[in-house]
Amino acid sequence: MFTYEKKLQYPVNIKNPDPKAAQIIITQYGGPDGELSASMNYLSQRYAMPYPELKGLLTDIGTEYA
Repeated sequence: MFTYEKKLQYPVNIKNPDPKAAQIIITQYGGPDGELSASMNYLSQRYAMPYPELKGLLTDIGTEYA
């Protein structure tokens, strides 16, 4: 059994929010050419891979991106 505590590893205090910088960051992570898209591409390609060792490699790469 485990206990889930919703707390950050380091405290974050935002004094001056910058919506433009936040938009750029979220686009890089979740946009069409972002990290999440690349991760999903690797994970979806693993299903068509005929070689088990390469299927494992695609799984490892896809999970490390996310």
